[in-house]
Amino acid sequence: MSVKKYDVYAIGNAIVDYEIEVDNIFLEENGVEKGLMTLAEQGRQDNLLRAAKSNIRKKQAGGSAANSVVALTQLGGKGFYSCKVASDADGKFYREDLSEQGVDTNLSDGKLDQGETGKCLVMITPDAERTMSTFLGISSNFSLSELDINHLEDSHYLFLEGYLVSSPSGLEAIKEAKNLAKASDVQIALTFSDPSMVKYFGEQMHGLVGDGVDLLFCNEEEAKLYAETSDLRQAIENLKKITKSYVLTLGSKGAEIWDGENTYYIDAVKTRAIDTTGAGDIYAGTFLYGINHGLSFEVAGNLASLAASQVVSQYGPRLKKSKILEFLSEIKNKN
Repeated sequence: MSVKKYDVYAIGNAIVDYEIEVDNIFLEENGVEKGLMTLAEQGRQDNLLRAAKSNIRKKQAGGSAANSVVALTQLGGKGFYSCKVASDADGKFYREDLSEQGVDTNLSDGKLDQGETGKCLVMITPDAERTMSTFLGISSNFSLSELDINHLEDSHYLFLEGYLVSSPSGLEAIKEAKNLAKASDVQIALTFSDPSMVKYFGEQMHGLVGDGVDLLFCNEEEAKLYAETSDLRQAIENLKKITKSYVLTLGSKGAEIWDGENTYYIDAVKTRAIDTTGAGDIYAGTFLYGINHGLSFEVAGNLASLAASQVVSQYGPRLKKSKILEFLSEIKNKN
């Protein structure tokens, strides 16, 4: 593997998360579809936020690909993140958070546009399932101007967040990033992000996949939706036609990982789940760290499983750096 500055150049929506404890009655009364990420207009989200205000646990910088690249950086990897935030308080908060985590970004020049930074209401029910209402704000205007071509070309992997297919300018940007990566010998990794992205933006997602990717992250529901089948084995066979390798997470059943030749079945680490927010994000981030730093797909999968089990046993999508390094030490000692 040639020497490059970054392990991963990630692109995603910059979102400030509001973690909120709710029950099923709240979701029903407010017309929220449980278990999915739903895009919302600002007025709709403001109404939900007012209704749930007394149950807000905390606010923190988020976004799927951002959480993944933070996990990679905590382990000692080197990541770059391209996104778009506004010059409001949440935008400045977001930029400072990524800087504190050691993630390089396109925001470092300090030039932020006026507007409102994206926000996500992460509503967590007692069964640990998370339901998200997302107002993209200025992130919906992510475009080619947010790409840093030099840093993209100086990365081993380009990591694309599927949520961006909902934005016409964002979709154009990540398609161009994919083309640039191919021309620069950069491996392309894609996460479907959420079943709603495959369900409601299927045409755009198929357009993004195009002639294929090098590594695909998805869960069982996303795989079936993309392949338009209720049979998981058939879905997997279809996925093998559009990706050179995949990580298929199966919740409490663990994960199935294919490196292009061999299939590995990774056991889930038993834990008491209280919040599934960020489980897929940290799985992807730790896995990407592993394969960039000499771990096999199987060992990287076990590392990712450990991290995901811990993140679902707490509130929030990120682990403390000391905890994630502890997992890395444990995996290395076993191998």
